[in-house]
This record gives sequence, C-alpha cells and structure tokens, in this order.
Amino acid sequence: MILSVKERGQFVATMRHINVWLMETMAGWVPSTPEMEVKLQFGEHLWDAAQHADALGKRTSELRMPLHHNLPPAKEYIDFLNTVSGVEPTQQRLAAIYDVVLPGLAAHYRRFLDKTDSLADAPTVRILERHLNDIDRMLQSNRDMCSDLPDLFLNDKTWIDALREQEARCDPVAISITEPEARAVEA
Repeated sequence: MILSVKERGQFVATMRHINVWLMETMAGWVPSTPEMEVKLQFGEHLWDAAQHADALGKRTSELRMPLHHNLPPAKEYIDFLNTVSGVEPTQQRLAAIYDVVLPGLAAHYRRFLDKTDSLADAPTVRILERHLNDIDRMLQSNRDMCSDLPDLFLNDKTWIDALREQEARCDPVAISITEPEARAVEA
C-alpha cells in the first residue's frame, strides 16, 4: 500500500511537533541542569532538533499543508512526552532522551521509510535519512559523555524499561485526521 500525500503530510507534521517538543524540552532543562557538560550537550542537540523541525516544517508545505505545520501526536504519545518533560534528575533526563526518546523517534522514522515510496516521497526520505544520521551522532555523543563521566549514567534499568514500554505502546504516533479536524487543530 502506497501512502497518500495526506498520510505523508500528517506524519511529517507530527514528527515536526515532536522535534519542536524535543528542542523546547532540552532548552527548558538547560538552566536547571547543574552539570556543564550536559548543558553543552543539550545546547548542541536542541539545535539539531530545531534544524530537524525546520526541515520537516518546510516539507509540510510541499505535502499540501501549511508551512511549518504541526500536528500533535496520538494522545498516548503526548502522555509519554509529558512524562519525560517532568523528569528532574540529570541521569533520568539523559536516559529519557538518549535511551528512549531518540531511539524511539528513529524507530518511527524507519517504520515510515519502510512504508513510503522512496521515489514518490524522495524529499521526505532524504530528510529522515539525514535526521537518522544526526540521531546516531547524538546518541554516540551521549555515550561518550557518560563514558567520560560515569556518574551521569543511570543504572536504574527498571525505570528505563518502564519508560521504553510506555513509548512502545504509542504506535502509531501520527494520527489520521479529517479536514474538519485539521481546521480545528489549526484554529
């Protein structure tokens, strides 16, 4: 089954929403995170998320949606993002973003790439492939930092697994909406 332009646009707009959330969340965490190395990493990676949101936002207009259009993800995913936003200890913040959110986002990208037509949707494919490379770099950067500063590593596997399970229950992340619902979201 080939994805329609509307389905592709809704996915892209939802991924833009998630990247804006990621950027805003890390930006909000910078002042309350005591470790300078983590502040610097969040700063670098929130810039990456901003670049991703911008690229996805430009793509929305090419998919018959408004420029820089956001669509909120499914309610379960919003609940998951709210859980992550409320995390306070640095080790949990790092684990939430680098062990759960970013790998989950990469998995959603890969599932979309498996479903979409790489020729008909080549611009989206190229954008997501670049983002996947950036996510790999971000994850490696965090592994390197935690290797250099082992106190930043979260040893609570139960907490991470519970967060991963919450994220995994959120598939699909992008929801299909009708035209009247789309106008209500834009209002």
